[in-house]
Amino acid sequence: MAASMEPDFLSKTTHEQQEYLLSNVKDWSILNGLAVRPPAYLFPAGTDLSGALATTAPVTLYPSLFPRACFDEARAIQKAYNELYAAIARDREWLKHIVERLIEVDDFIANLWSVHLEVEKEGYAQNLTLGIFRSDYMIHTDSASPDEKPTIKQVEFNTIASSFGGLSTKVSQLHSYLNSIAAYPLTSPHVVTPTSFPANPCIDSLSLGFSTAHCAYGPSKSSPPLPLCILFIVTVPESNIFDQLALSTPLQTTYGIPTFRLDFRFILDHTSVSADKKRVLIYSPPHSPDSSYEVSLIYFRAGYSPSHYPTQASWDARLQLERSAAIKCPSILTHLAGSKKIQQVLATPNSPHLSNFLSRTSSSDMIERIRNTFTAIYPLDDTPEGQYAVRLATNPKDSGGYVLKPQREGGGNNIYGAKIPEFLRGLGDDQQKWRSYILMELIKPPTLRNSIFRNGEVQSGEVIGELGVYGVCLWRNGNDETGGKKGGEVKDGEVVENWEAGFLLRTKGSSSEEGGVAAGFGAVDSPCLIEV
Repeated sequence: MAASMEPDFLSKTTHEQQEYLLSNVKDWSILNGLAVRPPAYLFPAGTDLSGALATTAPVTLYPSLFPRACFDEARAIQKAYNELYAAIARDREWLKHIVERLIEVDDFIANLWSVHLEVEKEGYAQNLTLGIFRSDYMIHTDSASPDEKPTIKQVEFNTIASSFGGLSTKVSQLHSYLNSIAAYPLTSPHVVTPTSFPANPCIDSLSLGFSTAHCAYGPSKSSPPLPLCILFIVTVPESNIFDQLALSTPLQTTYGIPTFRLDFRFILDHTSVSADKKRVLIYSPPHSPDSSYEVSLIYFRAGYSPSHYPTQASWDARLQLERSAAIKCPSILTHLAGSKKIQQVLATPNSPHLSNFLSRTSSSDMIERIRNTFTAIYPLDDTPEGQYAVRLATNPKDSGGYVLKPQREGGGNNIYGAKIPEFLRGLGDDQQKWRSYILMELIKPPTLRNSIFRNGEVQSGEVIGELGVYGVCLWRNGNDETGGKKGGEVKDGEVVENWEAGFLLRTKGSSSEEGGVAAGFGAVDSPCLIEV
């Protein structure tokens, strides 16, 4: 495996080829929006260039070799994964059973659940939910069985702010372009072929998902009718703005849908909910306060982290959006479905939950294929599995093969290996706090050699990659428009639209523990598919 995954690029690149390659990377990326806002520390002291400059996004100079069979499998099972998490988000009682284990020890989860309970008392005004999902995998190789083919193992499943769909399409285009202009040294014909660079439909597929949900909302519910719009909830400033604009711009130019960006901090200043039972969400743009739009769809690119909720007003803002008639991407329940605890419950050996959720929509073969992507994940509680995990996590000799994960999105939150015992000691003897974490067996991907271009500097060396596969899923939640029950029973929900929507490859140095690009750990990459 290791030999067949080793690219020829770095060892065969001359200085002149490197300069030619790098100049084309810089020029193409700015021309085509493969960019980010540069960090403030690069600016001269005393200057304010925020919003005025762009720089090439952190990218690999070369595509990374990736087993074609693993790539195809990850994409083939995405629709079933979409169905799984749509089913979880629809099952309030099952979610309640899981979440109630966490709310006493995790304030963030508790506050999210409180928003749901407040809306549930009033009744949900919208029966549709849009999921823009991303399932992340690493290639796993068994060092004890070198003849076995590599497989994919799931790192996590993202249900909110699944970023880099915009830039992932562009980096695939970049690497294909560089190959077409002979910026790469010649490689063995059997390694790189014309079909080695798969097209990445992320921008088109995700934008179509937003447009589909917008159309499903139907005509204006206001009286008199108002023009409809899509609202992106964001943080400002946002270094990753071009990734977001790659998705919002086609909504304007291709679909003719007015699309606005709203800073999470100012939701209450610029939105309101109608006082009638329809609970229409009205948006008044600050640049045109006399204009009013009815919001058909809310897309959250903020609101996934506790840092986005510094005051009670922040939670009031999330509640205002959730209780409105706008379609949410994601809804508060879908947000909760993405917690690491859910992943752990699904992956527990002999767990019936996966089959229970998918038995009506997926074959037994597909369910088993999803199960095969799970790695060992344990709770830290008083169950037999939890106590086994506690022994592993507190023993420095055993903890090296594991990662400790909280119920958080975004990079920089995980605790790795030998650091786990000390971290847990810092939590004290209160075992309740431990329950907000899961212990996950580390996946062991093969290392490659590549070069990462970040903030004007090139770093070359051993790297590992993480493949994300996007999914779009629109579903009805099964309740009537007010969230109540008909005939004493909750109606079954249904998936209205469901498709796999492209991919993202992120690469980081093999010694780096985190892989988030926006968090400063990795780079956007694209796969060069090979037979292994």
